[in-house]
Amino acid sequence: MKKTLFLSPPTFDGYDGGAGSRYQCKREVKSFWYPTWLAQLSALVPDSKLIDAPARGLGLNDLLPMAGDYEFLVLYTSTPSFENDVKVAEAFKEENPALLIGFCGAHVAVNNEAAIQASPVIDFVCDNEFDFTIQEIAEGKALEEVVGITIMKDGAAHFTGPRPIIEDMDSLPWVTEVYKRDLVTTDYYNGYMLHPYMSLYTGRGCKSRCTFCLWPQTISGHNYRFRSIENVAAEIAWARDNFPEIKEFFFDDDTLTDNKENVEALARELGKLGVTWSCNAKANVPYETLKIMKDNGLRLLLVGYESGNQKILHNIKKGILVEKAKQFTKDCHELGIVIHGTFIMGLPGETRETIEETIQYAQELNPKTIQVSLPAAYPGTFLYNQAMENGWLLTENGDRLVSADGVQNSVLEYPHLSSAEIFEAVDTFYKRFYFRPSKMAALFYEMCKDWNVMKRQLREGVEFFRFLWGRENTA
Repeated sequence: MKKTLFLSPPTFDGYDGGAGSRYQCKREVKSFWYPTWLAQLSALVPDSKLIDAPARGLGLNDLLPMAGDYEFLVLYTSTPSFENDVKVAEAFKEENPALLIGFCGAHVAVNNEAAIQASPVIDFVCDNEFDFTIQEIAEGKALEEVVGITIMKDGAAHFTGPRPIIEDMDSLPWVTEVYKRDLVTTDYYNGYMLHPYMSLYTGRGCKSRCTFCLWPQTISGHNYRFRSIENVAAEIAWARDNFPEIKEFFFDDDTLTDNKENVEALARELGKLGVTWSCNAKANVPYETLKIMKDNGLRLLLVGYESGNQKILHNIKKGILVEKAKQFTKDCHELGIVIHGTFIMGLPGETRETIEETIQYAQELNPKTIQVSLPAAYPGTFLYNQAMENGWLLTENGDRLVSADGVQNSVLEYPHLSSAEIFEAVDTFYKRFYFRPSKMAALFYEMCKDWNVMKRQLREGVEFFRFLWGRENTA
């Protein structure tokens, strides 16, 4: 077995590269998600090491002294960070010319030929699900014999063929044991989870067809494959006992609630464990299921509302009716389930009128917290292809999705709505949602109940105002 280092590379200060499918950039409030995909790889390779450089605040100079200690380096990359990550790989190769280097992530899966040709230090890039691909390479299998990678052969990019998708999710080992070995739980936080929290997956894939969502369209597919309830419950029980500091477990499946029977059964097992948990959800979960979840430890749902305009929701194939989402939200409020709502400004069909409609919609729904972002037209998505065909994309170069300091750029523009207007709409949305007297009073009341919450929200408030100030000076 090769001595292997799994690396989430250092990049922009505060850049959350581990954010997965939707939002790889700096955020309104400094946030970090667990590098779960890399941890899954590390769990398959005995005696390997996982380093999450952004979350640890590590720079390249902190990492290079260990380059000679390893035989195999795997980097998790993304479209916005790829150029930076290639430079990291080149620096490692200069320190250790014998180092075998591979890249994984949606960007290289979609752009495999360009990625393998980006630098001679890259020995291979991975295709879709790459767990057992990496395991075979770490075990010493010749690259040409490994299915699911692109290599250089006879001076040209050569794809070794598609690897079958993983059907038995229980065949993957637990990530939490890698977390225990290599990560610091207090490094991971965001503006709506209890701190410290822990995130992991119970399955992969999403049956929804949202045109902007990256991983179901590139890596994990639309068939939702999930671990057995017994397997998940056993891992959570182990994590509960080995991480006594964790206050909340977050299931980062694209849509855990896609399978109603499964989530109800999981909730009942989690209730027996006495843990607090949260998950991603679509705004269509019936009241009865919500109640079972809430009665068994559910605290928060992260809900992608995206827009308050029904035509836009149809345009992005969201599969949600506005009136259904309103009832779902009412049910959550009645049950005491906290909602973090996410919205996107500038989706196909957006106008000045629909922007106003969505802001009013968010105020009516009144989730506890919100995230407002710009459409991230990642290569490999329906949205990217649609934008290219219609001339909406300001640049074909994916690394322009974020600015030089990691802040998300406005890269879509329509004949009737400029990119500058879309960019400005994000600030307007935040201000009109949070600066309402009722919302400010509710947040202040919560702060007053707990000194630790007050300290945290004061810090986040400062970061939020700096974020708005920075955007205003960027626009």
